[in-house]
Amino acid sequence: MPINASQLRLSIIRPVLQNLGLWSQAAENLLMGTAAQESGLGTYVEQLGGGPARGIFQMEPATLNDCYVNFLDYRADLKAKIDAYLAPQPDKATQLATNNAYAAAMCRVRYMRVSAPLPDASDIAGLAAYWKQYYNTAGGKGETDEFVANYNRYVGNS
Repeated sequence: MPINASQLRLSIIRPVLQNLGLWSQAAENLLMGTAAQESGLGTYVEQLGGGPARGIFQMEPATLNDCYVNFLDYRADLKAKIDAYLAPQPDKATQLATNNAYAAAMCRVRYMRVSAPLPDASDIAGLAAYWKQYYNTAGGKGETDEFVANYNRYVGNS
């Protein structure tokens, strides 16, 4: 069963983004859409088929590590804010599945590394294309029409 979209938006994604100083309506909608597409808005926290991706944003441990080594390790203030969401246990990769606030922060970091501006917040097809190019990538199995359909199905007007 998916997470309630309004609660995810208002109790996790928006407060995390605001705390990090990274909130915009476009960023919030992009994370909502990413969760809708990647995990059915939290229906799955482990990648189907036994893959390595974890959490409502289905981030792989290798991507998580890359975000630290090649981005956060050079931005001490942002890294400290993100790491403040971590619990003492388990490890960071496991917390992608067990800690939605941390997972949201890391999803936003993944998108922050892109130099292209975010699409307009109301442009769901544009958000889908952004997700496909910069999160799912050309080699990923996801499609933009699936993103739009899943956004409408799980997120709607929440």
